[in-house]
Amino acid sequence: MALGDVRLVAEGLDVGHAGRPVLKAVDLSLRSGAITVLVGPNGCGKSTLLRTVAGLLPPIGGEVRVDDAPLRSFGRRTLSQRLAFLPQTSQAPAGVTVRELVRHGRYAHRGALSRHTGEDTEAVDWALDVTDAAPLVDRRLDELSGGERQRAWLAMVLAQRAGVLLLDEPTTYLDMRHQFEVLDVVRRLAREHAIACGVVLHDLTQAAAYADEVVVVAGGGITAAGDPAAVLTPEVIDRAFGLRVSVVRDPSTGYLACFPQRPPADPAPPAA
Repeated sequence: MALGDVRLVAEGLDVGHAGRPVLKAVDLSLRSGAITVLVGPNGCGKSTLLRTVAGLLPPIGGEVRVDDAPLRSFGRRTLSQRLAFLPQTSQAPAGVTVRELVRHGRYAHRGALSRHTGEDTEAVDWALDVTDAAPLVDRRLDELSGGERQRAWLAMVLAQRAGVLLLDEPTTYLDMRHQFEVLDVVRRLAREHAIACGVVLHDLTQAAAYADEVVVVAGGGITAAGDPAAVLTPEVIDRAFGLRVSVVRDPSTGYLACFPQRPPADPAPPAA
């Protein structure tokens, strides 16, 4: 796939639970080599949207296509070869090592009882390498720091060798350094390996720094979508989050940063 080719597209998508829509008429596209970040207030439907385009929830209306084929036309294993999804929280059996975890990502390409092939080994080694998780292969997952553990999970879904990567809040529960480490890996995957990345984030400043396109989800649909500078404006943020902010550009990096506007603190009473 060439850089910029559309790998996943949703058109007129209605998503929700038990036939009750949370979001309506959603149009969304993910391009190879690009990071699309979904932001919005808690409970607005970001995760529901991501799970629907991943094929884990049935759409109420509209259509999702992957590589120009309807999502519903794929079996689960075939879809997993094209699309990888990492949820907010993941659990692995106790005592599993990083290598064992990453090998699970190859189940999309072989039966559960099949032997590992040279192609499987190559895919696992590649996934470990690009996520900087290779030094961790023999360590147990429960021995790792939060950032190391998240890199291991990323390596597992990358071992699927899918062209579309969907990440639901991959920085949750991580400290600031580990958040940026994980997002740096995602950016490298998009840029160097032409993977189409769809990511849910809470931090608007991180969204501005890492996204090629920001999609603001609020009020039952898409409020705004486009280049971060055009989308992350005080007006859009106020409309979506009900929060007045100042948006400034860092002169050294060119990235946008969002700061809540607070009334000035009451002056201290004069000393007696």
